[in-house]
Order: sequence, then structure tokens, then C-alpha cells
Amino acid sequence: MTEASVSHGIRDRITQAESRTHEIEELLNQQEAVTDPRTLQQLGREQAQLTPIVQRGQALAELERQIEDGQSLLTDSDPELRAMAEAELQELAARRDQVTAELLELVQPKSPNDERDVILEIRAGTGGDEAALFAGDLLGMYLHYAETRRWKCEILTSSESDLGGYREVIVEIDGRGAYSRLKFESGVHRVQRVPVTETGGRIHTSTATVAVLPKADEVDIDIREDELRIDVYRSTGHGGQSVNTTDSAVRITHLPTGMVVTCQDEKSQLKNKIRAMEVLRARLFALQEQKLHEERADLRRSQVGTGERSEKIRTYNFRENRVTDHRVGLTLHTLDKIMQGQLDPVIEPLVVASRSID
Repeated sequence: MTEASVSHGIRDRITQAESRTHEIEELLNQQEAVTDPRTLQQLGREQAQLTPIVQRGQALAELERQIEDGQSLLTDSDPELRAMAEAELQELAARRDQVTAELLELVQPKSPNDERDVILEIRAGTGGDEAALFAGDLLGMYLHYAETRRWKCEILTSSESDLGGYREVIVEIDGRGAYSRLKFESGVHRVQRVPVTETGGRIHTSTATVAVLPKADEVDIDIREDELRIDVYRSTGHGGQSVNTTDSAVRITHLPTGMVVTCQDEKSQLKNKIRAMEVLRARLFALQEQKLHEERADLRRSQVGTGERSEKIRTYNFRENRVTDHRVGLTLHTLDKIMQGQLDPVIEPLVVASRSID
């Protein structure tokens, strides 16, 4: 794509964004939008996506105006003034290219859920205690990554193993664009290393599953009370011993689907119920989205990966300090850095691959 065609495409998109932004502002001033939570939420999300495009469009227009003014000085008779104009034009051109690149990034097709927060579920797979330890390592990796992007994380519920790590852990990650980056993490993660319980130095292979669900709001999923069976019981720790003297743990069963969510980390039954409902809502929303994608035969999911847990999406080999993403044929020998949360070198090729299919 030539610079001219890129510039023309960007200008069209800026114009569309400005026009739609004005429409949204008018709609938000209408009584119907203010009283309808679903409409208000949809318009708010769309406005949040369009605002950066409009702002950078205005910045681009200002830079082009300054460049045009500066070019008139290139023919000045004063050589010192011409030299100053040339230096300033180079700086302005570099800033224009940066803004143009940012606009190209912003106008790329996006999933309607990309700006949502995330419910991240990690479960130990095959491999016993070592799988649970690996699940804990993955949790640490994602928490470190979230910290680098200034996302807020909160563990909603967890089940620790006897030797450390987690049989299951569910985390809420709040931050702009969290789902757009983490959605490629869904699937089976395989680890190859010498477990701490191995005395002979043999490498074992274990797995953990990761599910990344876009966090759903109440207006997204309508759950009726008569569709739920809610059981309360006492929280349990390692070995099944009671860790609470009150019935604060909550188990919610969604009767139409048979989906079950439990939460026992909080001492308050009400807080456990709220957390369990957040997870249930996210799972039902993901189920709804999956059905929609299947009906549309979504090409991106078939090419980059559906995120189904039956897929081995990535292998972590600790002896070779190697990570391999099997979906895009990517191999990096920087596993130590990746486990510390430097995930962008792994995620970015998946983002690019998904866009190339659009």
C-alpha cells in the first residue's frame, strides 16, 4: 500500500469517526438512550473507540499545516533560515509519520469485545503436582504482564495444590484493551522441564489450560433467578479441612446449561455470590459469542486458533529457555523473560496474523 493510498484511507476513516462521534453525542442527549442501560453502554464503548481516532486526526491536520507553512521558508534568501526550516521540517515529518502509524493501528478492524475487561481461568491439566505448579507459574506470568500494562488484577477464586501452585485459579483483569491482548492465550499450554519432585533429572511434560473470557455486564446477559440453584457450604482448604466456621462458600448452578461456578475465597457469603455471578456471566457470554462465531464461520478463529482447550497452543521448554507458539510457528529463546511477564513478543505476532485474515 502506497503512502498516498494510506493517507487517503486514513482521511476517510477520520471523517467517518468525526461524523459518528457527533451522532453519538446527539444520541446521548436523547432521553431514550439515557434510560436504556444497554444502549448507553454500547454508545459509550463506541465513543471510547472513536475518540482516539478523532484526536489523532486533529493532531495530523495540525502537523500538516505546520509542514506546509515550513515549506514556504525553504526558498527564503537567508541560508540560516532555510537550514532551520529544513531541520524543523524533518522533525515535523517524523512526528507526522508517528501519528500516521498510530492512526493505522487504531483503524484496524477490531472485535467488539476487544475493549472489555477479562475473566482469566487457569487450571492444572495432565501432570499432577507439576501441572499445578505450572498453573501457578502461568498465573505469575499473566500478573506480571498485567502490571506492565497497568491493568488491575483480582483473584476471584482459587484452589491451591498441596505442593504449591493451583489446581484452579480465576482472576479478574480490568484494563483498557485487556481482552484484545489476552484473547490469544486461550488453549492448552504445555511445559517441558524437570519437576521439583523428580530426583533423576528427567524431563516431564505437563499441561495447564487457560480460558480467557470477555467480562460481561449485567445488561449483556439476562439471568433470571429461577434459572439458578444456589447452594452454600463451609469453605475448605488443603485436604478438605474446614477453614471457615460459617456457610460462606457459594455454589451456583445455571439450570438451563448445567454450568456450575463455586467461590469460597471471601469470608462473606454475599461477596462470594457476587464473584461467582461475575464468572457465570462471563462464561455464558463467552458461550453466546462462541455460538455466534460458529454460525458465521469466523475465519480468524479457524486460522489463528479457536481457543478451544483441546488445542496445544504453546510449549514452554525450560532446559532450552525456549517457548514455541504452534499457531504461528514462532520460537523464541527468551523463556525466562516471558515468564517474568514480557509477553508482547509472543502476543504481537498473533495480533498481526489475526489482522492479515480480515
